[in-house]
Amino acid sequence: MTGRIAFQGEPGAYSHQACREARPRMEPVPCATFEDAIETVRRGEADLAMLPVENSTYGRVADIHHLLPESGLHIVDEAFVRVHINLLGVPGAVIGEIERAMSHTVLLGQCRDFLRRHGIRGVVGADTAGSARRVAELGDRTLGALASELAAEIYGLTVLARHIEDQQNNTTRFLIMAREPDLNRRGEAGMMTPFVFRVRNIPAALYKALGGFATNGVNMTKLESYMVDGSFSATQFYADIEGHPDDRNVRLALEELDYFTTDMKLLGVYPAHPGRR
Repeated sequence: MTGRIAFQGEPGAYSHQACREARPRMEPVPCATFEDAIETVRRGEADLAMLPVENSTYGRVADIHHLLPESGLHIVDEAFVRVHINLLGVPGAVIGEIERAMSHTVLLGQCRDFLRRHGIRGVVGADTAGSARRVAELGDRTLGALASELAAEIYGLTVLARHIEDQQNNTTRFLIMAREPDLNRRGEAGMMTPFVFRVRNIPAALYKALGGFATNGVNMTKLESYMVDGSFSATQFYADIEGHPDDRNVRLALEELDYFTTDMKLLGVYPAHPGRR
């Protein structure tokens, strides 16, 4: 597929890497915020948006679940990206010269062992690619950046140490979103259907709402709750289930869910990525 794909961050960010890996023929479009990436697609200035939703080490990406239902976009695919963190320095620098390493606070926390072992002090930067760009601009041989190899390529930095993350299974899951849903595709690894819902204010409403998935043999792989509009009494749930809405068991489960909810919205349908297995 050709066209343009929007992502949040600067060139060289891990979301940029996800665009390259999942949609190599598309032109990546950097955006300042998640909202900007979504709006770029809504305005027709990009065909797809690449949005991170969770990381195997860090957990859920903040704010994403609030943005998805109101985005006006539909989830059409997912991508799993192995996050390899590297120590980058200016050309000519060697690892023994690095006294400080700049990156997003999350990456600094994921490389504690390496930094401590080499006596390098972490410096918080706005993001990973921005930290790499800043190191390139300053030209300081004692300052490094923790970022992707793509960032080193873009900003002309040298990779001083590769794959320095503490957790060797560090992976981020991304959702790929489009203006229109695609309900015709079927994946070799199965299909995923994400949706959000709010339960009716009656006793055991959540228990009853979810019962239909059990009785119809539908596997729910994710269920998360989050506050709505700052209210402690208004809770919305985000769920992922295996299957397609056209499947009989999924259709019956969603019909039962609808009876016990005040609001239910499908967010898309997409092939399950082999990385899930």
